[in-house]
Order: sequence, then C-alpha cells, then structure tokens
Amino acid sequence: MEEKSWFVYLIECLDGTYYTGITKDIEKRMMVHLSGKGSKYIKAHGFNKILFSRKCKDRSDALKKEYEIKQLSRREKVEWFSFGVEDEEIRRK
Repeated sequence: MEEKSWFVYLIECLDGTYYTGITKDIEKRMMVHLSGKGSKYIKAHGFNKILFSRKCKDRSDALKKEYEIKQLSRREKVEWFSFGVEDEEIRRK
C-alpha cells in the first residue's frame, strides 16, 4: 500500500480570514471543514474555499511549513504559496 503524502493548505473563510492546516488527504479534509467539524476556527469563521496547497516531504516538514506560514502576513501567505518562496525570502523584500 502506497503511503500518502502530507500537504499544507490555505483556506479562505467566509469572513475573509485565512486558515492554514496540514493533511494527508486534501479532498477528505475539505469535506470535514465544510461540515463544520474540521477545526474550531473554521466552524466559527465559515469555510469559503481552499486557496492553495503544497505537497510536503513528510508530517514533520508539513508541521514546520504550517508554523512558518502562520507567522506571515496575509500578503506573505499568498506569496508563499503562489511563488514557492520560503519565509526567509519573503522577509528579505
């Protein structure tokens, strides 16, 4: 049986805020978020759409990337996913 990859993802909530998380199954996780059971944050702010996801090496890598992303501003989060730049590269601008 093939091991599933880990992903880090960015969701836009109904109120326009962003939520960052990790999962091994993007489609299944989005369905859980849609049901209001994925996280307390999504339940409170509402699920609008997934904006981005990125494959990670393993769970540890996904958790590190999730932490990095959560430290970024709204604009930097979009840049991180859009251009594949890491936290250090964004902050040098």
